[in-house]
Amino acid sequence: MDVTRAKALDGIAHGFVGRRGGVSSGILAGLNVGTGSQDDPALIAENRRRATEAVLPGGRLVTVFQIHSPDAVTATEPFAERPHADALATDRPGLALGILTADCAPVLFADAQAGVIGAAHAGWKGAIGGVTDSTIAAMEKLGAKRERIAVAIGPCIARASYEVDEGFFRRFAEDDPANERFFADGKPGHFQFDLEAYVAHRLAEAGIRTVEALGLDTYAQEDRFYSFRRATHRGEPDYGRQISIIGLG
Repeated sequence: MDVTRAKALDGIAHGFVGRRGGVSSGILAGLNVGTGSQDDPALIAENRRRATEAVLPGGRLVTVFQIHSPDAVTATEPFAERPHADALATDRPGLALGILTADCAPVLFADAQAGVIGAAHAGWKGAIGGVTDSTIAAMEKLGAKRERIAVAIGPCIARASYEVDEGFFRRFAEDDPANERFFADGKPGHFQFDLEAYVAHRLAEAGIRTVEALGLDTYAQEDRFYSFRRATHRGEPDYGRQISIIGLG
């Protein structure tokens, strides 16, 4: 199994789990955890079990129904019905907070001293909407201090692979002219967007002192990661999702 860990989160059970080591097949081959895919639910359940055990043995996986929002929820136990949100926070040992991605940025948070963790799904829409700010706020309600929170940004689509149009660029530039630095010139009328750098910037602006960006491109590394954009460019009918997990032992 391909589990990437961040130095920033040393001492906290966590892992950015790639697609290797699962039981799905075909174009979803590997460790597909996406219930929104057309994969066999039994295979998805087994993949989720394997991923959870690899990160927090015996842990109970908690996920949300991700909708590209800025909303964060607090988890005290696995949800009977997943709330519509894109981030979670908890202070409960034994819970494995899981975020599903297939190009968006998975962001894991921990205040080890307070025993409070968080996880966020930061696509461009959630990122500009403030999903990382919402995660920090939810953690603070549980006793975390933002000056102690360490954060890692996992595998996501890299700037070289993320072509956007002028309308996309304008949306970010109008939100803050300084955002232009996250875009490189592309073909006429297009730009290359650095999602990872933008998320890191939002975290720094929020007062997070320790931010580690792993620099892993989901689009370019097909053997390691699923990618919605890669599947779309190929005209494939479905795509897998990988999971990023953080928990308290």
